[in-house]
Amino acid sequence: MGFKIVFTKPAIADLETLVSYIAHDNPQAAERFGYAIVEKAEKLDQFPLLGRIVPEFKIESIREIIYRPYRIVYRVREEQKLIEILRVWHAAR
Repeated sequence: MGFKIVFTKPAIADLETLVSYIAHDNPQAAERFGYAIVEKAEKLDQFPLLGRIVPEFKIESIREIIYRPYRIVYRVREEQKLIEILRVWHAAR
């Protein structure tokens, strides 16, 4: 069995904000985007170290995967077999 994946409150708020913003112009695209971010994050359950270490933090357990142009920032808790999705940021951030 893989790692459990949990979205933190800030990550959920980020995702809600992004989906809401996209929905103003294209509700279907917003829905696809939201599901795509979740699907991308769910792939970490089998490959938790897939992402690179976040350059700003330089901490082994804090990593990111890219869903252009967004960064899915997460923490790996190996002992607990847990992935915490911390933030969903625009790559320019």
